[in-house]
Amino acid sequence: MPLTAQQIAEKSSAALGAHDAASQALGLQVTHIAPGQANVTMQVTEQMLNGHGICHGGLIFTLADTAFAHACNSYNQRVVAQTCSVSFLAPGQLGDQLTAAARELHHAGRSGIYDIEVTRATGEVIAQFRGHSRSIKGQHFEELQP
Repeated sequence: MPLTAQQIAEKSSAALGAHDAASQALGLQVTHIAPGQANVTMQVTEQMLNGHGICHGGLIFTLADTAFAHACNSYNQRVVAQTCSVSFLAPGQLGDQLTAAARELHHAGRSGIYDIEVTRATGEVIAQFRGHSRSIKGQHFEELQP
């Protein structure tokens, strides 16, 4: 029996996450996965603060980029970022539980566009990220044909 789109998304996300040492080191957690969607969380620790005492922007970018990666890789096709941009709206603070929610806007051929919103637990949006994806050769797992 062929896998459902949801099963493919879950299996693709698990395979991607198993090899993502950077996300593992930062304690990032995938909390939702579906075709073209992903939510990833991060707890802001002291080691994540910059010289201003706020969460380093590069780590907020990493959180959003990880949600982007799981969303665009949810079809069992290997996909990388072609271009990304981020706008920081408010700082992340020590102790914040941040969530990056990725959603697919467009997916056709080898390209896709995804919007990712980073929020703190209060629901306040602290960053907006847009990623353009590009499919490359390969799959995350072998799909058995009936």
